[in-house]
Amino acid sequence: MERLSTVGQRIQQKHSGKKKEVGDKKDGKLQVKQRTTDEALTDQKVMAGEASDRRNIWEPSVYYALGNESFSFAGHDISIRESMDTFGALIWPGAIALSQFLENNQQQVNLMDKAVLEIGAGTGLLSIVASLLGAWVTATDLPEILPNLTFNLMRNTKGRSRYTPQVAALTWAQDLKRDFPYLSYNYDYVLAADVIYPHGCLEELLETMLYFCRPGSQTTLLLANKIRFDSDLKFTECFESSFNATLLAELPQQEVRIYKATAKE
Repeated sequence: MERLSTVGQRIQQKHSGKKKEVGDKKDGKLQVKQRTTDEALTDQKVMAGEASDRRNIWEPSVYYALGNESFSFAGHDISIRESMDTFGALIWPGAIALSQFLENNQQQVNLMDKAVLEIGAGTGLLSIVASLLGAWVTATDLPEILPNLTFNLMRNTKGRSRYTPQVAALTWAQDLKRDFPYLSYNYDYVLAADVIYPHGCLEELLETMLYFCRPGSQTTLLLANKIRFDSDLKFTECFESSFNATLLAELPQQEVRIYKATAKE
Protein backbone atom coordinates (compact mmCIF):
# COMPACT_ATOMS: atom_id res chain seq x y z
CA MET A 1 0.00 0.00 0.00
CA GLU A 2 2.84 2.32 0.79
CA ARG A 3 6.39 2.83 -0.44
CA LEU A 4 9.94 1.94 0.60
CA SER A 5 12.74 4.16 -0.75
CA THR A 6 16.53 3.92 -0.94
CA VAL A 7 18.45 7.10 -1.57
CA GLY A 8 21.81 6.93 -3.31
CA GLN A 9 23.57 10.13 -4.38
CA ARG A 10 27.18 10.74 -5.45
CA ILE A 11 28.74 13.81 -3.82
CA GLN A 12 31.22 15.77 -5.91
CA GLN A 13 34.04 17.49 -3.99
CA LYS A 14 36.02 20.54 -5.10
CA HIS A 15 39.12 19.67 -3.08
CA SER A 16 40.76 16.35 -3.94
CA GLY A 17 42.58 16.22 -0.60
CA LYS A 18 39.28 15.61 1.20
CA LYS A 19 37.98 12.99 -1.27
CA LYS A 20 38.94 9.87 0.69
CA GLU A 21 37.54 11.21 3.99
CA VAL A 22 34.26 12.17 2.36
CA GLY A 23 34.12 8.82 0.54
CA ASP A 24 34.51 6.95 3.84
CA LYS A 25 31.71 8.97 5.41
CA LYS A 26 29.48 8.36 2.39
CA ASP A 27 30.13 4.60 2.55
CA GLY A 28 29.16 4.63 6.21
CA LYS A 29 25.88 6.39 5.44
CA LEU A 30 25.09 3.93 2.67
CA GLN A 31 25.70 0.98 4.99
CA VAL A 32 23.37 2.42 7.60
CA LYS A 33 20.77 3.07 4.92
CA GLN A 34 21.10 -0.49 3.63
CA ARG A 35 20.57 -1.90 7.09
CA THR A 36 17.50 0.28 7.48
CA THR A 37 16.14 -0.95 4.15
CA ASP A 38 16.82 -4.57 5.06
CA GLU A 39 15.00 -4.11 8.35
CA ALA A 40 12.04 -2.53 6.57
CA LEU A 41 11.85 -5.42 4.10
CA THR A 42 11.93 -7.86 7.00
CA ASP A 43 9.10 -5.97 8.69
CA GLN A 44 7.09 -6.12 5.47
CA LYS A 45 7.55 -9.91 5.45
CA VAL A 46 6.28 -10.05 9.04
CA MET A 47 3.18 -8.09 8.02
CA ALA A 48 2.65 -10.42 5.06
CA GLY A 49 2.94 -13.41 7.37
CA GLU A 50 0.40 -11.92 9.76
CA ALA A 51 -1.92 -11.28 6.82
CA SER A 52 -1.56 -14.89 5.73
CA ASP A 53 -2.28 -16.11 9.26
CA ARG A 54 -5.46 -14.02 9.37
CA ARG A 55 -6.61 -15.53 6.09
CA ASN A 56 -5.92 -19.05 7.35
CA ILE A 57 -8.36 -18.48 10.22
CA TRP A 58 -11.29 -18.53 7.85
CA GLU A 59 -9.83 -20.17 4.73
CA PRO A 60 -7.71 -22.99 6.17
CA SER A 61 -7.03 -24.93 3.00
CA VAL A 62 -8.08 -23.09 -0.16
CA TYR A 63 -6.76 -19.76 -1.45
CA TYR A 64 -9.12 -17.24 -3.00
CA ALA A 65 -8.43 -13.67 -4.12
CA LEU A 66 -11.44 -12.50 -2.14
CA GLY A 67 -13.02 -13.80 1.03
CA ASN A 68 -15.52 -12.74 3.66
CA GLU A 69 -15.27 -12.30 7.40
CA SER A 70 -18.30 -11.77 9.61
CA PHE A 71 -18.80 -9.64 12.72
CA SER A 72 -21.63 -8.46 14.92
CA PHE A 73 -21.60 -4.84 16.06
CA ALA A 74 -24.26 -2.32 17.09
CA GLY A 75 -26.99 -4.94 16.78
CA HIS A 76 -26.15 -5.81 13.17
CA ASP A 77 -24.34 -8.61 11.39
CA ILE A 78 -21.49 -7.22 9.29
CA SER A 79 -19.93 -9.07 6.37
CA ILE A 80 -16.56 -7.77 5.17
CA ARG A 81 -15.01 -8.71 1.84
CA GLU A 82 -11.24 -8.94 2.07
CA SER A 83 -8.50 -9.25 -0.53
CA MET A 84 -4.89 -10.41 -0.35
CA ASP A 85 -3.86 -7.94 -3.04
CA THR A 86 -2.86 -5.23 -0.54
CA PHE A 87 -2.57 -4.69 3.21
CA GLY A 88 -5.33 -2.10 2.89
CA ALA A 89 -7.86 -4.77 1.91
CA LEU A 90 -7.42 -6.83 5.06
CA ILE A 91 -8.94 -6.53 8.52
CA TRP A 92 -6.35 -5.83 11.21
CA PRO A 93 -6.71 -6.17 15.00
CA GLY A 94 -6.68 -2.42 15.63
CA ALA A 95 -9.90 -1.97 13.63
CA ILE A 96 -11.64 -4.75 15.55
CA ALA A 97 -10.44 -3.42 18.90
CA LEU A 98 -11.55 0.16 18.21
CA SER A 99 -14.90 -1.04 16.86
CA GLN A 100 -15.47 -2.96 20.09
CA PHE A 101 -14.40 0.03 22.15
CA LEU A 102 -16.82 2.37 20.36
CA GLU A 103 -19.70 -0.06 20.78
CA ASN A 104 -19.00 -0.65 24.48
CA ASN A 105 -18.25 2.97 25.46
CA GLN A 106 -20.97 5.01 23.78
CA GLN A 107 -21.39 7.30 26.78
CA GLN A 108 -17.68 8.11 26.75
CA VAL A 109 -17.50 8.47 22.96
CA ASN A 110 -20.93 9.42 21.61
CA LEU A 111 -20.89 9.28 17.81
CA MET A 112 -24.58 10.06 17.28
CA ASP A 113 -24.88 12.86 14.69
CA LYS A 114 -21.13 13.47 14.79
CA ALA A 115 -18.97 14.11 11.73
CA VAL A 116 -16.34 11.37 11.57
CA LEU A 117 -13.36 10.92 9.27
CA GLU A 118 -11.46 7.64 9.03
CA ILE A 119 -7.97 7.70 7.56
CA GLY A 120 -6.58 4.44 6.17
CA ALA A 121 -10.06 2.91 6.26
CA GLY A 122 -9.03 -0.27 4.42
CA THR A 123 -11.93 -2.71 4.33
CA GLY A 124 -14.22 -0.21 6.07
CA LEU A 125 -15.11 -2.20 9.20
CA LEU A 126 -14.49 0.71 11.57
CA SER A 127 -16.36 3.19 9.35
CA ILE A 128 -19.28 0.78 9.13
CA VAL A 129 -19.48 0.49 12.93
CA ALA A 130 -19.27 4.29 13.32
CA SER A 131 -22.08 4.67 10.78
CA LEU A 132 -24.26 2.14 12.60
CA LEU A 133 -23.64 4.10 15.81
CA GLY A 134 -25.18 7.19 14.21
CA ALA A 135 -22.19 9.06 12.80
CA TRP A 136 -21.91 10.88 9.49
CA VAL A 137 -18.81 9.12 8.17
CA THR A 138 -16.25 9.85 5.48
CA ALA A 139 -13.98 6.86 4.88
CA THR A 140 -10.68 7.57 3.13
CA ASP A 141 -7.81 5.55 1.70
CA LEU A 142 -5.64 5.28 -1.38
CA PRO A 143 -7.49 5.28 -4.73
CA GLU A 144 -6.85 1.59 -5.39
CA ILE A 145 -8.48 0.65 -2.06
CA LEU A 146 -11.72 2.54 -2.69
CA PRO A 147 -13.69 0.01 -4.81
CA ASN A 148 -13.62 -2.71 -2.14
CA LEU A 149 -14.07 -0.12 0.63
CA THR A 150 -17.15 1.30 -1.10
CA PHE A 151 -18.58 -2.18 -1.66
CA ASN A 152 -18.29 -3.06 2.03
CA LEU A 153 -19.70 0.25 3.23
CA MET A 154 -22.75 0.12 0.98
CA ARG A 155 -23.45 -3.55 1.63
CA ASN A 156 -23.43 -3.13 5.41
CA THR A 157 -25.02 0.29 5.95
CA LYS A 158 -27.77 0.58 3.34
CA GLY A 159 -31.10 0.85 5.16
CA ARG A 160 -29.33 0.55 8.51
CA SER A 161 -27.43 3.77 9.14
CA ARG A 162 -28.71 7.24 9.98
CA TYR A 163 -26.47 8.78 7.30
CA THR A 164 -25.08 7.36 4.07
CA PRO A 165 -21.31 7.05 4.52
CA GLN A 166 -19.07 8.84 2.04
CA VAL A 167 -15.86 7.55 0.45
CA ALA A 168 -12.95 9.76 -0.64
CA ALA A 169 -9.40 9.27 -1.85
CA LEU A 170 -6.72 10.49 0.53
CA THR A 171 -2.99 10.06 0.16
CA TRP A 172 -1.43 11.14 3.42
CA ALA A 173 0.03 14.67 3.42
CA GLN A 174 -0.82 15.23 -0.26
CA ASP A 175 -3.15 18.02 -1.41
CA LEU A 176 -4.83 18.25 1.99
CA LYS A 177 -5.66 21.95 1.74
CA ARG A 178 -7.00 21.48 -1.79
CA ASP A 179 -9.12 18.37 -1.15
CA PHE A 180 -10.08 19.01 2.49
CA PRO A 181 -10.06 22.81 3.01
CA TYR A 182 -10.51 23.98 6.58
CA LEU A 183 -13.64 26.02 5.89
CA SER A 184 -15.53 23.12 4.31
CA TYR A 185 -14.31 20.08 6.24
CA ASN A 186 -14.55 20.01 10.00
CA TYR A 187 -14.80 16.73 11.91
CA ASP A 188 -15.73 15.88 15.46
CA TYR A 189 -13.65 12.70 15.36
CA VAL A 190 -10.83 11.29 13.27
CA LEU A 191 -10.45 7.51 13.47
CA ALA A 192 -7.25 5.62 12.68
CA ALA A 193 -6.77 1.87 13.17
CA ASP A 194 -3.57 -0.07 12.46
CA VAL A 195 -2.17 2.66 10.26
CA ILE A 196 1.24 2.49 11.95
CA TYR A 197 3.63 -0.04 10.47
CA PRO A 198 6.78 0.16 8.28
CA HIS A 199 5.15 1.54 5.13
CA GLY A 200 7.56 4.43 4.60
CA CYS A 201 4.99 7.19 5.18
CA LEU A 202 5.01 7.63 8.94
CA GLU A 203 6.01 11.31 8.71
CA GLU A 204 3.19 11.89 6.23
CA LEU A 205 0.78 10.06 8.53
CA LEU A 206 1.64 12.32 11.46
CA GLU A 207 1.35 15.39 9.24
CA THR A 208 -2.12 14.26 8.15
CA MET A 209 -3.22 13.68 11.74
CA LEU A 210 -1.99 17.14 12.72
CA TYR A 211 -3.78 18.71 9.75
CA PHE A 212 -7.20 17.34 10.65
CA CYS A 213 -6.71 17.80 14.40
CA ARG A 214 -5.23 21.28 14.27
CA PRO A 215 -5.42 23.67 17.25
CA GLY A 216 -8.84 25.27 17.53
CA SER A 217 -10.56 22.54 15.50
CA GLN A 218 -12.00 20.74 18.56
CA THR A 219 -11.40 17.50 16.68
CA THR A 220 -10.63 14.37 18.69
CA LEU A 221 -8.38 11.66 17.27
CA LEU A 222 -9.02 8.04 18.24
CA LEU A 223 -6.04 5.85 17.38
CA ALA A 224 -5.83 2.07 17.79
CA ASN A 225 -2.72 0.16 16.83
CA LYS A 226 -1.06 -3.18 17.38
CA ILE A 227 2.55 -2.74 18.45
CA ARG A 228 4.68 -4.89 16.15
CA PHE A 229 7.98 -3.15 15.45
CA ASP A 230 10.42 -0.66 16.94
CA SER A 231 9.21 1.89 14.38
CA ASP A 232 5.72 1.62 15.89
CA LEU A 233 7.08 2.66 19.28
CA LYS A 234 9.11 5.50 17.77
CA PHE A 235 6.05 6.82 15.97
CA THR A 236 4.01 6.56 19.16
CA GLU A 237 6.62 8.69 20.95
CA CYS A 238 6.35 11.36 18.23
CA PHE A 239 2.57 11.11 18.35
CA GLU A 240 2.48 11.58 22.13
CA SER A 241 4.79 14.59 21.91
CA SER A 242 2.67 16.18 19.17
CA PHE A 243 -0.76 15.73 20.78
CA ASN A 244 -2.44 15.85 24.14
CA ALA A 245 -2.74 12.06 24.19
CA THR A 246 -4.48 9.79 26.69
CA LEU A 247 -4.26 6.01 26.70
CA LEU A 248 -7.89 4.85 26.80
CA ALA A 249 -7.31 1.12 26.73
CA GLU A 250 -4.52 -1.42 26.41
CA LEU A 251 -5.27 -4.97 25.29
CA PRO A 252 -2.25 -7.16 26.14
CA GLN A 253 -3.44 -10.28 24.32
CA GLN A 254 -3.97 -8.39 21.07
CA GLU A 255 -0.99 -6.08 21.77
CA VAL A 256 -3.28 -3.17 20.87
CA ARG A 257 -3.33 0.30 22.42
CA ILE A 258 -6.19 2.76 22.01
CA TYR A 259 -5.47 6.48 22.36
CA LYS A 260 -7.59 9.60 22.54
CA ALA A 261 -5.80 12.75 21.41
CA THR A 262 -6.41 16.43 20.77
CA ALA A 263 -4.19 19.15 19.37
CA LYS A 264 -1.75 21.02 21.56
CA GLU A 265 -2.54 24.71 21.64
